[in-house]
Amino acid sequence: MIHVDRDLRQRSILPPEALASCSATVIGIGAVGRQVALQLAAVGVPKIQLVDFDIVEPVNLAAQGYLEADLGRMKVQATAAVCRQINSAVEIVVEPERFRRSKTHVGNVLFCCVDSIDTRKLIWEAVQDRVRFFVDGRMSAEVIRVLAVGSDEQRKAYPQSLFPGSEAFTGSCTARSTIFAANICAGLMVSQFSRWLRKMPVDSDLTLNLLASEMSVGNVLA
Repeated sequence: MIHVDRDLRQRSILPPEALASCSATVIGIGAVGRQVALQLAAVGVPKIQLVDFDIVEPVNLAAQGYLEADLGRMKVQATAAVCRQINSAVEIVVEPERFRRSKTHVGNVLFCCVDSIDTRKLIWEAVQDRVRFFVDGRMSAEVIRVLAVGSDEQRKAYPQSLFPGSEAFTGSCTARSTIFAANICAGLMVSQFSRWLRKMPVDSDLTLNLLASEMSVGNVLA
């Protein structure tokens, strides 16, 4: 059953006409990507493509919000099931595989939620000319960074953040992660998406340190 008033309180923030024209791709359905997908389903993005090759393991329960009943399932399938419970009108496309440069179809908005700089670079090089809005969420313990691309200037600047993988921190992505930080990161990503929908400027580079209670926002990538 579709409830026609389900979006009544958000219409001035997420314009229905603009939202209806969006098809979203979420790459990486871990801590951040799962929360992004659930939020997109809740706000009413009509089509969501989920891309991830991983399965749900015990270490994913607390940090990523998966259910105990999800253990052993593909993350994309488990997340798709919850998205459909949230909003039965949303079309969910499940792709239980790694993102490849040769992928021919992605949505016109893309949420990059992977944990590798090299993978981010591969994704950006593959989709930069095919998406209208791109947002990259990065999280390390209680430090969150969100980089958004909604203009030609930002499209030129974003590659500056894709430093060589050899310079990246080499610790396990599961070593320090919490569901509350993932929810906040996802919320910041969807918030930038809502600004883009309203044709408002989006922040190129936003960093939030939850432990230190510090936030910095810049329009030029460092």
